[in-house]
Amino acid sequence: MILSNTFGLDLCTLSLCKAHALLYHVVLDVVKTTSITKHCLESTQQCVLQPRDMAWRGCFMKWAKINSLYAQFLSPRSSRLTIHPQQRCGFKKAQRQSETKRGLEEETAGQKHAVPPLPGEPVPPMPLPPRTPPSLFRPLVFTVGFTGCSFCTAAILQYESAKSRVQMAMEEAKEEKRDKLVEGHTTTYWHNWWNQLSHFQKQVILILSVVDDWWSGLSEGQKTVTGIIALNTLVLCCWRIPSMQRSMVKYFTSNPASKTRCLPMVLSSFSHYSIIHMLANMYVLWTFSTSIVSMLGREEFLALYLSGGVISTFVSYVFKTTTGRLGPSLGASGAVLTVLAAVCTKIPEAKMGIVLLPMVSFTVGNALKALVALDTAGLLLRLRFFDHAAHLGGALFGVWYIAYGNAMIWRSREPLVRFWHELRNKPHGRPRPGGGGGQV
Repeated sequence: MILSNTFGLDLCTLSLCKAHALLYHVVLDVVKTTSITKHCLESTQQCVLQPRDMAWRGCFMKWAKINSLYAQFLSPRSSRLTIHPQQRCGFKKAQRQSETKRGLEEETAGQKHAVPPLPGEPVPPMPLPPRTPPSLFRPLVFTVGFTGCSFCTAAILQYESAKSRVQMAMEEAKEEKRDKLVEGHTTTYWHNWWNQLSHFQKQVILILSVVDDWWSGLSEGQKTVTGIIALNTLVLCCWRIPSMQRSMVKYFTSNPASKTRCLPMVLSSFSHYSIIHMLANMYVLWTFSTSIVSMLGREEFLALYLSGGVISTFVSYVFKTTTGRLGPSLGASGAVLTVLAAVCTKIPEAKMGIVLLPMVSFTVGNALKALVALDTAGLLLRLRFFDHAAHLGGALFGVWYIAYGNAMIWRSREPLVRFWHELRNKPHGRPRPGGGGGQV
């Protein structure tokens, strides 16, 4: 019993020592730099070198100790750096957050590009957000307010003009009486004054007299339109100055998409970039100036012309905003067509012809119908060479004003004129409570 037990113990010890020798090499590779590695190395060497001299109890205890060390240092959870459990969990949470964020980015990218393009294929452009149409509330308020102010100012100017003409007539009558008394002395004075002038001064005076004779031969309407032509010519010259291009585009072109939309509604009616465009508009205006001013008067004509330019521009704004074709416009065509339509409505049977074809003549009523038909066709066909919406707006306003607007607006100006007369002739001083008069 004793031999057999001893032999069995020797075999067990020998097998354990072989196992420990194998573990020695594993532990030597894994925990080479730790202090525990040295302890395990010394214990395993003793078991390998002296297997038969050790007692079975000491070998068993060392085997159990080495197994515990093996389980501690060679388990799958172990690592070369001891990480605190909270830190380990923290690293795991950060990794999970990054994975979640990466998943969201991939999902968002998948929504933007459902099918990624190939390297050789062009990337399709991103769809633009829908464009909100510009608001026309402020241009509408400006159009109504400017039209009302134009006719109110015209009524006041007409009152002042009539009053000044009466005063001038009275002064001329007094001067005629005075000239008759000193007629002989005046002739001698002017004869001596002319002889004292130099040759150059005499030539200048002769040129001025010719200009004065030409100006006196013009009708009231032609004199009024001459000022409008001068303003259009000045604006045309400003277009040729490079440093003013930016300001000219901002204030002298009407565009519903621009930030400045109200003031260009007036200024664009005096703006032309092309000389041919300006000459065509001004020729038509010059042709009908005598008729329109004789019918309405100078002040009412100016109010109609300015209002026609603003209203035609507003109609152009409405059409461009509705169709989405936003772009700049300029020119006096809308205001000129207002004047043309007013004359054609007032005198539809008047005859007119073409400059290059004097043998062809037609009534102005038929001419107006042809122009309206052409602009309507251009509007329906979406032609963009002319602003057909502005042309139609100006023509329709001219027809409406002669048919209804003159009676509604101009003939109702008497209360305004009376109020202005009372305000102008109102005494500036008030009597004091003590009874003495004077100014405050």
